[in-house]
Amino acid sequence: MTAMEESRRRVQQMRAQVRDLTKAAAGTDDPEQRARLEEKARRMESRCEQESGMAGGDIYPPM
Repeated sequence: MTAMEESRRRVQQMRAQVRDLTKAAAGTDDPEQRARLEEKARRMESRCEQESGMAGGDIYPPM
């Protein structure tokens, strides 16, 4: 597996986790738990964007 394929696979896995976290946040009645899950999903989405940008050859992280 090439480095690009490995990076693409990691990004796909992280995006799946983001979807799972977002779904879990929407399904909880506890506002504190919802906020924690939403924040974790936001951080992971940011890492996905950075990883995706680096894999695509973009040397500058998204702003």
